Amino acid sequence: MKKISFKLNKGMFRKIFDREIFHTKWLKRLDRYIIVKFLGTYFFAIALIISIAVVFDINENIDRFINNKAPLKAIIFDYYLNFIPYYTNLFSPLFVFIAVIFFTSKLAENSEIIAMFSTGMSFKRLMVPYMISAAIISGLTFVLSTEVIPKGSVTRLKFENVYKKKKTVNYAGNIQLEVDTGVIAYIERYEDYNKTGYRFSLDKFDKDHKLVSHLTARRITYDTTTYHRWIIKDYMIREMKGMREHITRGDNMDSIIKMEPQDFLIQRGQQETMTSPQLSEYISKQKQRGFANIKEFEVEYHRRIATSFAAFILTTIGLSLSSRKVKGGMGLHLGIGLGLSFSYILFQTISSTFAVNGNVPPAIAVWIPNILYLFIAIYLYRKAPK
Repeated sequence: MKKISFKLNKGMFRKIFDREIFHTKWLKRLDRYIIVKFLGTYFFAIALIISIAVVFDINENIDRFINNKAPLKAIIFDYYLNFIPYYTNLFSPLFVFIAVIFFTSKLAENSEIIAMFSTGMSFKRLMVPYMISAAIISGLTFVLSTEVIPKGSVTRLKFENVYKKKKTVNYAGNIQLEVDTGVIAYIERYEDYNKTGYRFSLDKFDKDHKLVSHLTARRITYDTTTYHRWIIKDYMIREMKGMREHITRGDNMDSIIKMEPQDFLIQRGQQETMTSPQLSEYISKQKQRGFANIKEFEVEYHRRIATSFAAFILTTIGLSLSSRKVKGGMGLHLGIGLGLSFSYILFQTISSTFAVNGNVPPAIAVWIPNILYLFIAIYLYRKAPK
């Protein structure tokens, strides 16, 4: 009897095991189906909307390109080849929302989601392939924004300055920064066309914050052939040693000063041309120097990280909204999704403006839309069909 009982239990175990294997394989196949649908719709939405954006941009700027004699090769390879990834990454949250709502509403309309739930699948399990797709998009967005797009933005912005806007920042005024420990440099006006600064001073302080040397010069010129090399002209150096003062005058002096024109000659969109490691190093260096105008750089650095995480939040909102079958098809879901995605981009812009022009810390400002929409995602997830 014991032997028969053992055989029966073993047979039942095999049947249960076979069913579990079949069920697991079926879920894996379903995961691949949803991931392919998600990513396929995502890239199709990108191709469609960016194609329209390129057509509108050509229509708007064709006169400028012709008047400024922009070469066709430069228009295609320098401008539009870098225009496409930049705006694709910028509006990635919109594309995620459209992709999720479009194909999930189609699944719900065809009763495919109902069929999934009827097999015992939970809503949480249904989210797994969506989150995998969101992770792929998030990783792609992060790599593009931190490494690829900044390098392309150098070429794109250069093209825009030459053939589109014809506006470049070639001067700066009242520059004051710490170039080394206890060494403060000041330039009243810097002209980039000849790499020359006027009315220059360099003050050195000891550990007790007492002035030990004061250099003044009528002009200072940057030597582009050597890193950190400046030529100081018509200078006077006052050295304080106790109660005594020693004065030195001269016409020309080569000097190594740890500053570059790009440290104070900030152009519009310059933060977009730096990779994330370069941004981090630049921000740290400028803070040590006491340079105040770096909020746009901090916003850009933190925005790249926040935008990457947004894919998970917006995917959850899109799935929770569109997984329920409603009368009228996907029109209502698509309308709500577009409204939420555009409002997310709007909140992102507004919060970044508060950080640049207000007193909101950049790290907090760029995460405000994510935090707000995270609560919306949690609420919709709880209301989603189970």
